[in-house]
Amino acid sequence: MKKIKGSLLLLVLLIMTTMVAACSSNLETSSGSGDSKQKKDSDSIKIGFQVYGLRGEFATNLTEAMKAHAKEIGVDLVVMDGNYDVSTAISQLKNLESQKVDAIIVNPIDEEALNATVDEIVNAGTPVLGVNAFLTSEKLNSYIGSPDVVAGETEAQQIVDALGGKGNVVLLEGPIGQTGQTKRREGIDNILEKNKDIKLIAEQTANWSRAEAMTIMENWIQTHGDKINAVIAQNDEMAIGAINALRAKGMTDVPVVGVDGVHDALQAVKKGEMIATVYQNAIEQGKTVVDMAVKAAKGETIEKQYEIPFELVTDENVDEYLK
Repeated sequence: MKKIKGSLLLLVLLIMTTMVAACSSNLETSSGSGDSKQKKDSDSIKIGFQVYGLRGEFATNLTEAMKAHAKEIGVDLVVMDGNYDVSTAISQLKNLESQKVDAIIVNPIDEEALNATVDEIVNAGTPVLGVNAFLTSEKLNSYIGSPDVVAGETEAQQIVDALGGKGNVVLLEGPIGQTGQTKRREGIDNILEKNKDIKLIAEQTANWSRAEAMTIMENWIQTHGDKINAVIAQNDEMAIGAINALRAKGMTDVPVVGVDGVHDALQAVKKGEMIATVYQNAIEQGKTVVDMAVKAAKGETIEKQYEIPFELVTDENVDEYLK
């Protein structure tokens, strides 16, 4: 009888041990599922970035800021350089969609040309956000950038002040149709319309390029000579190209202004070669758009627009930006 009771007790203990082990196994499996879900929320998120072109310093700074922040928060960022071509940009956007990225960020070469492609991608379920240059698509989930009209007004006013409200200016523009060009031009025109004694005697796109701007400026110097009293450039790369052409001809007293606050421009302001630049915060734009893309990928609500202010840089405060 004692032997039977002992056997029953042993059987009960064996059953209880098996149940505990099973429960433990289930708990470990649930914990593993939780970790997997957490990984999906962060490490496994893949974001595509289609940038219009990477020859200029600002676009490079923006891209590097996005890469650094994506790495910091554990997100995979795929970058595609559109090389300043609309058809390439469209192809790359479709490529990113085919890779099944969780969200796409676009820095468009044109404010309208990519609309149909972006609309298709958003309608198919992938969120698309714009950064730095605006896209007019109503389907765009969000836009992160700086107010370009303000930048145009700010730089033009610097020239008006430098010339005492009277003189001839030339204008170097970005790629025609990109919002950096259209909106900054709007701002520039707002100021010129209020100052009728400032005459715009030449204007041309240099496509954000230092080399193109230098060539154009050399041609303008041959055509207009000392009639050129100042240069308005819609970005710093073109401003520096103009400075190089002016310096080669000994025209070192012509005020030049640009936009972006890239390192070479800050140095030029420090040396007195540029009267000002309008600083555009590439780091804040890059970090913000990556954060919003992650939120969009998770299905969280984001605002339609996030604005990063421009900041005027002159010889009075340039040292703060050179730190």
